[in-house]
Amino acid sequence: MSSRPRAPWPLVALFTAGYVAPYLLPTVVGRLSAGLGLAPAQAGLAGSVLLLASACAGFTLASRVERIGPRRAARAGLLAMVAGYGTAAAASLVPLVIAGAVVGGFGSGTATAVAAAGIAGQRDPHRASTLGLLSVSATAGALYLTLPHLGPGHGLPFASIATVAAAVWPTTRGLAGSGVGPTAGTPTLSGSPLPHRRAGAVLAGAILLWSLAQNALWGVSGRIGVTQAGLGEVTVGAVFAVALGAGLVGVTAAGVLGSRLGRAVPIGAGTVTIAVCVWASSGADGLASFATGEILWNAVYPIVLSYLIGLAASLDPRGRWAVLVGSASSLGVACGPFTGSLLSEAAGYPGMGLVLGALLLTVAVPMTAVALHTSGRPLVPGSVHRRGGAPAAVLAGRTPAPTGPLPQMGAPEQPIAEIPLKTRRTPRTAFRLARPGNRG
Repeated sequence: MSSRPRAPWPLVALFTAGYVAPYLLPTVVGRLSAGLGLAPAQAGLAGSVLLLASACAGFTLASRVERIGPRRAARAGLLAMVAGYGTAAAASLVPLVIAGAVVGGFGSGTATAVAAAGIAGQRDPHRASTLGLLSVSATAGALYLTLPHLGPGHGLPFASIATVAAAVWPTTRGLAGSGVGPTAGTPTLSGSPLPHRRAGAVLAGAILLWSLAQNALWGVSGRIGVTQAGLGEVTVGAVFAVALGAGLVGVTAAGVLGSRLGRAVPIGAGTVTIAVCVWASSGADGLASFATGEILWNAVYPIVLSYLIGLAASLDPRGRWAVLVGSASSLGVACGPFTGSLLSEAAGYPGMGLVLGALLLTVAVPMTAVALHTSGRPLVPGSVHRRGGAPAAVLAGRTPAPTGPLPQMGAPEQPIAEIPLKTRRTPRTAFRLARPGNRG
């Protein structure tokens, strides 16, 4: 039986379905305002409710994916996405649209939770998360380019998200062997405590503020381009399209970079770069400064996010910290637009940028510290388990470390040589000697 894991494409597809709604949030909120006559604040609140439902699903399922079963949980989430977003697309009554968005958001959070738990069980969580970010960036970019040509109305973004969920459904057949749940003959570890609680809690709190700061700017970027930089809506849309393309380049660069620099350098230096971009975009007074800030920001953001996902996955091979940290990020995303609106009204766009940039510089310190703290431990599940899966990694972490020299991980196994033994004893005598406790 080969110990090589299957390609994580079912997890990548599920990751794409779960994240496509947050990626399309700007157009969802904009069309809710234009199509249903909602005020901008009301439309933003509807988008925040969607993301809050997604975060609640993640917090609820953080330790229950194994017990429910990855395939069953994923299909339930996709079904909720199709039903909820489909209802929101077809309805014209605001309460029914909001209810559908909430159900769909809970489905998105469920899909994301299963994908995060599965990515934590991969031999290389960073590679899997990079592939997921590349897939969702490409999907969202294609939808951003396509939806304006299909007509106005609030239903098209919701319908597109439901379509993505339906398209991902067939891939759930490959989740049984994706390393999420326990395999035959291995312990379930249903009662195992959550490891690295301090590091995980610090990372979850930091990424909540990290996501909040960036989405506070993202929620008002369009208004900055039009009102402060003096650009037209067509020009602002073109800048956003190029920024999404830069995001694809950033994800590809993260995949190529891999673990060459570890996690601390990309997370720390990348967050500092993002803080500078946030300050530049918020103070933009023309096309050059606005485009530079937005494009560079969207290129660096997915690089840092991929390493943060990999770091969260390394804290627990069962994926509980990956789900909790992802849910904390969703909570920050949900609160971001409202925070950006309050800050911009109180301090103006440049003042908002200074506050958000300072916040990003502050949270860069604990996130980098967590990455440095865990860099010397064999936390990547695939570096410990062989056929035992994630439970073997946990059990290995509980065993006292031997003091003698250890073979390198991944070294080829030595063949077992049979040594023939010559004996003059009769078969009966040999049998007697083999019996437990027989001293002859």
